[in-house]
Amino acid sequence: MPKYIFVSGGVSSSLGKGISAASLGRLLESRGRSVTMLKCDPYINVDPGTMNPYQHGEVFVTDDGAETDLDFGHYERFLDVDMRRINNITTGQIYASVIAKERRGDYLGDTVQVIPHITDAIKRQFRAVAKGHDVVIIEIGGTVGDIESLPFLEAARQMKQDVGEENVIYVHVTLVPYLRSSNEIKTKPTQHSVGKLREIGIDPDLIICRCEQPISREIRDKISLFCSVPRKAVIDAPDVASIYEVPALFQKQGVDSLILRRLAIRSSRKDLNQWHKWISRLKSPSGQRATIAVAGKYTDLRDAYKSLQEAIIHAGVHNGAKMDIRYVDVDRADLVQELKKSDGIIIPGGFGDRGVEAKIGVARFERRTKTPFLGICLGMQCAAIEIARNLAKLKNANSTEFDRGTPHPVISMLEGQRSVTQKGGSMRLGAYQCRILAGSQARSIYRRPQTTERHRHRYEFNNRYKQALEKAGLKVVGVEPAQNLVEIVEFQPHPWFIAVQFHPEFKSRPNRPHPLFRAFVGACLRNSRRRRRATGASGSPQHCEVGRRARK
Repeated sequence: MPKYIFVSGGVSSSLGKGISAASLGRLLESRGRSVTMLKCDPYINVDPGTMNPYQHGEVFVTDDGAETDLDFGHYERFLDVDMRRINNITTGQIYASVIAKERRGDYLGDTVQVIPHITDAIKRQFRAVAKGHDVVIIEIGGTVGDIESLPFLEAARQMKQDVGEENVIYVHVTLVPYLRSSNEIKTKPTQHSVGKLREIGIDPDLIICRCEQPISREIRDKISLFCSVPRKAVIDAPDVASIYEVPALFQKQGVDSLILRRLAIRSSRKDLNQWHKWISRLKSPSGQRATIAVAGKYTDLRDAYKSLQEAIIHAGVHNGAKMDIRYVDVDRADLVQELKKSDGIIIPGGFGDRGVEAKIGVARFERRTKTPFLGICLGMQCAAIEIARNLAKLKNANSTEFDRGTPHPVISMLEGQRSVTQKGGSMRLGAYQCRILAGSQARSIYRRPQTTERHRHRYEFNNRYKQALEKAGLKVVGVEPAQNLVEIVEFQPHPWFIAVQFHPEFKSRPNRPHPLFRAFVGACLRNSRRRRRATGASGSPQHCEVGRRARK
């Protein structure tokens, strides 16, 4: 019988339910248990694929092409497993499936209601994802008290009756605010949040208390008394320097042992040593340092580039270095000056035409200054457009995403995509094979002839222009073999210029940084050392215009 751990949140959003849930999974895995995750998102969207990144942060893509919440990145990085479409359910998905059944007549004339039809559909997903695992950790999105989350919480409540209380545990993540004006830590919001949870019929077994600073024994005793949980089940979760410290923080307070006892799971193994060693390397870099500019347009919300940030951190730890990440808005007036401060530049993925011309200018800047460059998805397309315009002399070259009348559509939509009218899930999504050319820089980085990478895009490199761009120096070195789609390009006169159509950041793990990021960070560190040696001698990198279709 699988065990079910339900993680809910109270008082405020963005408390770190996803990190808490992933940390619990990491701990239970370290005790030899098979763990999987499930995220319940209460929005009516079928998935976050059509949402603005400013509303929802990054869209994380799984191997099987599911567009999911950014918490899936935490799940994969902490547990070192690949999530699938089955690991995510939304209100939109549940209601769509129930309505489809009603239209087919599957309910035989019943009045279709939230209880039992919606909650039964949710519970079926709980059981489906748990198959083959010892424990499933189910994170319920939103905040207790929100009307949107009620069906999921009701389904969670019913599971204790369905599978027995010895197989279910409820974890509640709540805010314990510190008021600077009175120099006090307040427990009342937690008390009210737990009260709301009880109104639904759920008594928490464990309370994770999020606070700016560690809470005292007296505060823990007070929460224990008013919320009717044992004091050892009141878990202190203060702010930490890195999210990767949270599993160790929980282990120190005996969270793993508490859960194992409560769920009657036997385990003598206790192995988090490799995780502790990695944290030590993260906190104690060798002294090397490099600055990387992420030139994008969602820079006001760092969660829009969450996996990208983590991939850089993983590669930095592998190289024994501290990475300074600068999120540079491509619309800013002093863009060139910001780029000059960087040892490497990344143009990340994105949608829409805002900022595209500036990104094309960024690609030109790094090409001329020979700054290490990694283009990702739209970043690769911008680099191709820039070289087409300025080196291949294809005047007004562009992507048909931004200019349908361009005379040189070096980036265009595949024929099969032209008839698609609905946006959700209509892109090239998930894992695709990539064959890597022998003798290329990418081949030396990957150290194998073929790899698999995750995609999320609708437009492709137009093979009609492959010969012209290769003649200009942009070499195609990675191809998806089934459809002959361009996956990796290199500008070979440049010391480190690689651009890819896929999203390598989704596959980076703390213990296994992605090869491209590992190599890119290494190039940035070499450039940093070179720049330091040259300070005061050769001056700053060559200036060039970044903006409207700069001429060579």
